[in-house]
Amino acid sequence: MKPMTARNALRLTALGLIAISVSGCNALSRLSEIGDGPELTKIVNPVARPDYKPVSLPMPAPEVAEDNPNSLWRGGAKAFFKDHRAKDIGDVVTVNLDISESANFSNLTERDRADSEDVGVDALLGLEAEFTKVLPQAVVPGTLLDFDSTSSTSGDGTITRSETVALTFAAVVTQILPNGSLVIVGRQEIRVNAELRELMVTGVIRPSDIDSDNTISHEKIVEMRVAYGGRGTISQLQQPRWGTQIWDIIFPF
Repeated sequence: MKPMTARNALRLTALGLIAISVSGCNALSRLSEIGDGPELTKIVNPVARPDYKPVSLPMPAPEVAEDNPNSLWRGGAKAFFKDHRAKDIGDVVTVNLDISESANFSNLTERDRADSEDVGVDALLGLEAEFTKVLPQAVVPGTLLDFDSTSSTSGDGTITRSETVALTFAAVVTQILPNGSLVIVGRQEIRVNAELRELMVTGVIRPSDIDSDNTISHEKIVEMRVAYGGRGTISQLQQPRWGTQIWDIIFPF
């Protein structure tokens, strides 16, 4: 095993310091929530968040709108009368999220193998008798080597997954793409006792897919990203301690 170099030692030290600082911040945050539970985050502009990134998708060439003076119809309009569905930045649209997925995987592998090998020297220009002088015990030249090998492998794996998420929440339009599609971002936080549930959904929708009641279902959202989880006493108990997590990562055996 190669000795640890100075660079590797520095890396391990840095990782240890990062883990200690993160765990310290997490511990301070948990201590501040004693008796009150997790705090709700402040309402901020989604575009102003540090992790916000504008969406870029392949777009058709822009079309120049024609000016039709004294006309009730506007080129490119989707309806004759005013449409109250979301269409501009800052508009709100209701998203119906109803995901019910299940998957079953089953793999079975079996392998058996048996090998046998015999090596002997019955005649070698009369030198076969010299084996008894070289080897400490008397040998039979005809059966010098005898190998037997038997191996058996059996593997059985099963994965069962079931997910169900049914929520209705509001999202805001944060960006209008050149082809008219809308980028939406929706965040929701619900605190019950000492447990905080968080939901964040982003994606791209077409204005024509929005129903007349200003709602849209999740299967019509392109590049949808859903993050649903929680933090609090129950979530913390379900996770191993940070020391155990680090040990599981760096322990090679």
